[in-house]
Amino acid sequence: MRVSGVLRLLALVFALVATWIFIRSYVSLTMKTIRLPRWLAGSNSKEIKAVKTKCGLSKPCPDNFFAFKISSGAANVVGPTMCFENFVIMSPVKNNVGRGLNIALVNDVKLLVKFLKEIPEGTLVLVASYDDPGTKMNEETRKLLSSLGSSYAEQLGFRDSWVFLGAKNLKDKSPFEQFLKNHPDTNKYDGWPELLELEGCVPQKVF
Repeated sequence: MRVSGVLRLLALVFALVATWIFIRSYVSLTMKTIRLPRWLAGSNSKEIKAVKTKCGLSKPCPDNFFAFKISSGAANVVGPTMCFENFVIMSPVKNNVGRGLNIALVNDVKLLVKFLKEIPEGTLVLVASYDDPGTKMNEETRKLLSSLGSSYAEQLGFRDSWVFLGAKNLKDKSPFEQFLKNHPDTNKYDGWPELLELEGCVPQKVF
């Protein structure tokens, strides 16, 4: 009986010691885990701050450049958006966009031709399609848009997606243009190609 009693006492002591070691190790590990981020932060660490850019561009524009972002409409559901120098010119939220070519909410072909002809020299022109930009366009309209630096105005058709930034009497073709043809095999939406987005920095002097 004495031997069994001693063994039971030793077993109890062993269990208590093992439990104490386990608890101490767990607390120590927890403390290290808590202190680790503080150690990593350190006094010499630099805080990473998100850089705010105009129009939400991926990077800021250099000096003497304008920031812009143009999004075409998505099918005939979501209207286009235009941002220039951090000012939203057109958007569905502002409720100032319409079907066709959104240049300055001009939908009539005669008014569009008149509008394009009266654009002052060197003026930047932002264009975004919505739903159907090409059906009402005539040859004169296409030539005037081409003179702004467009490479796709001549072939713009029914329900095509198009975003563009050009300037009056631009000598070369504009590098700021995206175009997607309406085609059943490639359309993202039912009857419309996907939304296009164009952003970048354009020189304040385009000539």
